[in-house]
Amino acid sequence: MIPVEAVRGLVGRKLPGGTFDLEHYRNWLTNDVIGSPQRSDDLAHPMFCYYAAMGGMGLSIGELFELAHSSGDEGPMFGECDMEVREPLRTGVSYEVRGVITDVKRKQGGAIGTFDLLTFRLEVVAPGGEIAGVCTNSFIFPRKA
Repeated sequence: MIPVEAVRGLVGRKLPGGTFDLEHYRNWLTNDVIGSPQRSDDLAHPMFCYYAAMGGMGLSIGELFELAHSSGDEGPMFGECDMEVREPLRTGVSYEVRGVITDVKRKQGGAIGTFDLLTFRLEVVAPGGEIAGVCTNSFIFPRKA
């Protein structure tokens, strides 16, 4: 089993970050798929706070798993997401994304045994520097003895 110190050492680590271009067609497709009304203005669906954060964090999900000393084959699971939309996102805008790993806890569960809960925060930053949205996500990484 991976030592808990190896995973706890990730706390405070900045994620590479990047940008997310919120293109109109993506918003149109999202609204179409989830049954939201199409808009005639440039306001994006609120879920783009999450999509932009994850799409611009600078790592694939697989690379995030590798950071946590895991892989998709080991059965990691999405934990939770706390999404805070501070200002509406708009189509035609490129957002900066920055992130950091904020917490790692080793826990014991009845069904999966020992696991690590890794939490990270992603900020979606508008061109003027304002934080338009924040997503705090966690993943559960089962650990085998």
